[in-house]
Amino acid sequence: MNYQESELQAKIRQQFDVVTYPRIPVEESPKDDYELLFIHNLVTPYYLSNQKVIETEGKIILDAGCGSGYKALVLAEANPGAKIVGIDISEKSVELARQRLQYHGFDNAEFHVLPIEELSSLCLEFDYINCDEVLYLLPDIVVGLQAMKSVLKPDGIIRTNLHSSLQRHNYFKVQEVFKMMGLMNENPGEMEMEIARETLAALKDSIMLKKQVWNPEKAKEEEWIQMNYLFLGDQGYTIPEVFAALKSAELEFINMVKWRQWEIMDLFKNEDDLPAFLGMSLPEISVEERLHLFELLQPMHRLLDFWCGHPQQSQSFLPVSEWTDSDWQKAKVQLHPQLQNSQAREDLINCINNHKPFEISSYVKLPTLKPIHIDSSIAVCLLPLWDGVCTFESLVERWMKIRPLDPITLETVSQERGWEEVRELLDTLDPFLYVLLER
Repeated sequence: MNYQESELQAKIRQQFDVVTYPRIPVEESPKDDYELLFIHNLVTPYYLSNQKVIETEGKIILDAGCGSGYKALVLAEANPGAKIVGIDISEKSVELARQRLQYHGFDNAEFHVLPIEELSSLCLEFDYINCDEVLYLLPDIVVGLQAMKSVLKPDGIIRTNLHSSLQRHNYFKVQEVFKMMGLMNENPGEMEMEIARETLAALKDSIMLKKQVWNPEKAKEEEWIQMNYLFLGDQGYTIPEVFAALKSAELEFINMVKWRQWEIMDLFKNEDDLPAFLGMSLPEISVEERLHLFELLQPMHRLLDFWCGHPQQSQSFLPVSEWTDSDWQKAKVQLHPQLQNSQAREDLINCINNHKPFEISSYVKLPTLKPIHIDSSIAVCLLPLWDGVCTFESLVERWMKIRPLDPITLETVSQERGWEEVRELLDTLDPFLYVLLER
């Protein structure tokens, strides 16, 4: 396929040459941003898809639309030993990305000035493709998805996203206003940005659109003005449009990146007391329908951020909730790599010593809307996981040594009870991927 840059695509490229994105200093490191690393770690979607833990050493990871390279740096930090390849249509952005990775000591990285549509010219296949904040800028999102699919290994995973037309409805309205004013005829510069600021600031505070989109502090930033009020090529989509595009590209949906924050049942006061119609119909609807219903009722997500891959490549597995005693007996347990940091271990030890609950979700809040606390009296049996993979049985043995007696009756705790208590703890943490369980 011969890629022909349209007039709009040329303007978008020039826009990113003028204001490189994201505007994060080259020196800044994401090393301690465990939540950001959690999203960009191949371990996360691979476990969700296969209930297997994958090694990142030797993997080849693409950052498609790498911009100034901050996400490429995140990918390098989150996936030790992986080769990072970045592409972008902005030459200035690619230059910055190259400098960023070199500054942080990542030599196993390369960057190219290249549109997504011409990915096949790299003659590489990828284990993971990160295409963040880019797909909705392409003239045809299906063509973009197909281009990424063509260079994806059989068991590879794509993470990409689209702007939500429902959540960003008001920003699209303000962009329409500025199009009418001629501010987006060409690549917006400082003059256009200042006119945009002045226009919104001049509106009465009671005006509905101003209430919805005006942020005087954020509006001081060029990047904010450009990426919200004057964003050339910006487009919005809905969940049904996402699934239609995946079907056209012959890709299979895996999960939403913030999967636990798309739970339809969380929108109701009491999930055990739903109106009869909902109580009967909700369990029967498809994943697509559940997600679409969520976005209609609660359009809280700016991005429809999801993972996908080749059809029928995920390994079938038995959900942890359905494991038998025999499955647990052979189970291996490990922490998610982004929790396996010295700060989390130190905090856990402090909680144990001070008999305080351990908030395990404080390091990675992403998968949950509510804090996850563990009583320090049982959290203590997780400590060996900071040293590496453990068997389920070894954690039970540790727990039995820590609490050999029932504190009420002073009778010896049975093996069955030890199993039950440790299993209940791991059952609580597995849905958030704080622990990873393999049979």
